[in-house]
Amino acid sequence: MRLSLPHLSLWKERCFMEQDVVLTMRNISKNFPGVKALQNVDFTLRKGEIHALMGENGAGKSTLIKVLTGVEEFESGEIMIDGKNTAIINRSPQEAQSNGISTVYQEVNLCPNLSVAENLYIGREPKKGGMIDWRTMKKKSRELLEGLDIHIDVSVAVENYSIAIQQMLAIARAVDMSAKVLILDEPTSSLDDGEVEKLFTLMNRLKAQGVGIIFVTHFLEQVYAVCDRITVLRNGTLVGEYKVEELPRVQLVAKMMGKDFDDLAAIKKEGASDKTKGDVVISAKKLGHKGTIKPFDLDIHKGEVIGLTGLLGSGRSELARSIYGADKPDTGELFVKGQKLLVGAPLDAMMAGMAYLPENRKEEGIIADLSVRENIIIALQAKRGMFHLLSKKEQEEFTDKYIDILQIKTADRETPIKQLSGGNQQKVILGRWLLTEPDFLILDEPTRGIDIGTKTEIQKLVLQLAEQGMAVMFISSEIEEMIRTCSRMAVLRDGSKVGELEESELHQNSIMKAIAGGGN
Repeated sequence: MRLSLPHLSLWKERCFMEQDVVLTMRNISKNFPGVKALQNVDFTLRKGEIHALMGENGAGKSTLIKVLTGVEEFESGEIMIDGKNTAIINRSPQEAQSNGISTVYQEVNLCPNLSVAENLYIGREPKKGGMIDWRTMKKKSRELLEGLDIHIDVSVAVENYSIAIQQMLAIARAVDMSAKVLILDEPTSSLDDGEVEKLFTLMNRLKAQGVGIIFVTHFLEQVYAVCDRITVLRNGTLVGEYKVEELPRVQLVAKMMGKDFDDLAAIKKEGASDKTKGDVVISAKKLGHKGTIKPFDLDIHKGEVIGLTGLLGSGRSELARSIYGADKPDTGELFVKGQKLLVGAPLDAMMAGMAYLPENRKEEGIIADLSVRENIIIALQAKRGMFHLLSKKEQEEFTDKYIDILQIKTADRETPIKQLSGGNQQKVILGRWLLTEPDFLILDEPTRGIDIGTKTEIQKLVLQLAEQGMAVMFISSEIEEMIRTCSRMAVLRDGSKVGELEESELHQNSIMKAIAGGGN
C-alpha cells in the first residue's frame, strides 16, 4: 500500500519519535493502603528533552518517580529504556542508576565534609596500586565540571559552596555516571533567580547532549521558561501530555485541578483597602538577635496580613523567629496586646496567643512517625498542659474538623503523616496551629513546594482568617503571591528591616525598588 503525503509525513514523524524515545512507562499502577496512588499511568521521555511532570500534591508525581527509580514496587505496567522492547524493573536506586536513570532531589544528597572531587567519585574512586589516585580524581573532576561550565576548586569541601553549586555537583555526578534519564525533583525551591538561571543553562547544555530530563516543579513560570513538554497527573491518573507552546497557563492550572479556574491574580481582598487598621496585637521595639536580625520596630494589627519581603538571606525568617522566641531575642522588648512579654521559649509565645508554621516543615514541623491525629492535637495539648489531657473523643473530633475544613487528603485520621503528600502535610501543620485559636499566626513559606491548587486554598484561608480578625505574618519568596495576600509589607535587607510598604504601594516595581534601595 502506498501512503499519501500527509500520512507519509505522520508515519515518518512517528518513526522518528519512537527512535528518539529514551524512557517509556506504560499502564503503571501502584496502590497504598486505602489509596490508589497510580492508575494505568503512561509517561514518555525523549532524548534531548526537558519534560515537566506536573500535578497537585497527591497527584502521583512522587510515586511515579519512586516506581521508576526502584524506591517503590509497582503492581502492574512496564518500563522500557532507550526504545528497547524489553521491560525492566528497578528494584533499587542503584539498579536504576545502572540502567541510566539518576535523580537529584531538592535536599541534595552530598557529603558536606568531603571535597568536591570526593563527592563526584565517591564509591568509584580511580585507583593506583590499590590506593586512591587523588591526582587523577582531581584532574577528572576538573575536566568534568569544566565541560559543564562549572569553575570551582575541586579540593574544597562541598559545605563551602552554595546550595545551587551543590545541586550542579549532584547533576554533574549523575551525568558522569552515564545518565540517560536525569530526574530533577524540585531543584529550584531554595535558589534565587540568578542561581535558577545558572541551573537552566546547565539543563539546556545537557539537553543539547541528548540527556532526557524530567523536571518536577511547582513554579509555572519555570516550566514555560525551560521545558519542551508537560505531563499532567491528577489523583493518580494521567490527564495528558502536551507541548508547552500548545498549553496556556490557565489551561494547565485547570487540568491540574480538574475544573475551570480563574487567573490566580483574581484572588483579592474585597474592600480591604477601605478598612481601618485594627488594634495592635504585636509590637516589637528594638527587638533583635545577635548574628541573625538587627534591632527592629514593627507593629502588627488585628485583621491584617503583613508580609516580610527581601532577598534570600535578608532576615525574613530570622525576624519571625525572634518574635516567636524560636531564636531568643537579646535586645529590645516585645508587647502582645499592650502587655510586655518576656519570650524565653516558643511555649511562652504560644501561651500568649501566637502560632508559628516554620519554613522547614520536615525538620521543624511534622513528627513523621506520628499519625495525622497526633500531629494536629499536639500543640493544643502542650498549651493545656500534661494535667489536662485531651480525651480520645476530643482528639478525634478536632482532627476530623480540620481534615474537613482544610480538605486534607488522607486515608483516615490514624494514617502516619509521613505517608501524606507535602501539601497535605502542610495542611496538617496549619490545622495544628488553627486548633490553638491564635491571635497572631506566623506563616513562613507556607506554600513552598506544594501544588498550585493547595497554594490557592492556603492563600484564601489566610485572607479569611484576617477577615475574622486574626493578625497574620506571611513570608514568601514569590512576590506575586505576596501582593495577592498581604495588606502591608515590611522590607528587609542584610538582616535589617529597611522599610514598610502600605497596600497602595504593593506593586512589583515598588517592592523591587524598596528591596534594592532599602527605603519606602
